[in-house]
Amino acid sequence: MNGVAIRFCSVSKYSLCGVCGAMERPGFMASLVAGGVAGVSVDLILYPLDTIKTRLQSPQGFNKAGGFRGIYAGVPSAAIGSFPNAAAFFITYEYVKWFLHTDSSSYLMPMKHMLAASAGEVVACLIRVPSEVVKQRAQVSSSSRTFHIFSNVLYQEGIRGLYRGYTSTVLREIPFSLVQFPLWESLKALWSWRQDHVVDCWQSAVCGAFAGGFAAVVTTPLDVAKTRIMLAKVGSSTASGNVLSALHGVWRTQGLAGLFAGVFPRTAAISLGGFIFLGAYDQTRSLLLELGRGSP
Repeated sequence: MNGVAIRFCSVSKYSLCGVCGAMERPGFMASLVAGGVAGVSVDLILYPLDTIKTRLQSPQGFNKAGGFRGIYAGVPSAAIGSFPNAAAFFITYEYVKWFLHTDSSSYLMPMKHMLAASAGEVVACLIRVPSEVVKQRAQVSSSSRTFHIFSNVLYQEGIRGLYRGYTSTVLREIPFSLVQFPLWESLKALWSWRQDHVVDCWQSAVCGAFAGGFAAVVTTPLDVAKTRIMLAKVGSSTASGNVLSALHGVWRTQGLAGLFAGVFPRTAAISLGGFIFLGAYDQTRSLLLELGRGSP
């Protein structure tokens, strides 16, 4: 699930679910497992909303792209890519936060979260983009099997075809993270301060849902450009990957409505995903860290 992400150390002296906010070293294995479990859960549960969003954004229009038929088309690609994609993001995010260790009261803390999230997105997109290319083409061509689409991309475009839209995906994910993560961390810190104790897992999930939904709305035009680039015919101008050109083309033909196509299913999926994802991540990671501390 794009843009929906994780929970690590708290922005303040408060930490979530009893996990210490100041870590001496990243809990890499805990981040790997927790991130993967959370990522797979969200991608599979909310996949129909993602399919509807993709079809609303597709050049041929919602009905011609499949309408409400075959809403799980392409799910094998999402299932295969979900765990490594989420794990790559979480481990990178955790490591960069640890590497840029800053006192929790420092005014630089929001910048640290932004840099960590951006680095995580750049790394995760190396896994996410090939999966996304195959998934989205399957979503708008539900009669074609996932492996058949994968083979066609390799045959017609080679490895570069699997990475078509890498730049547009990164340009979508980094602004998303720059909005979502500082907002998420700030909401948790504010909530913890007002109740004078650490936020519970469900409270972190509520903060994540709000932060993710807001970030989803403001970055929808970039998501539309990414979809158009990935679905464009081989050799077309849109397939070249120029984000500004793709945005201009949508604006010229469909106006503002086209730039925000799919905003409602996208926002719903990411808000619900933020609740499930961030809550599942925190719960799983806290449990793993507690088990690790209890083992000899």
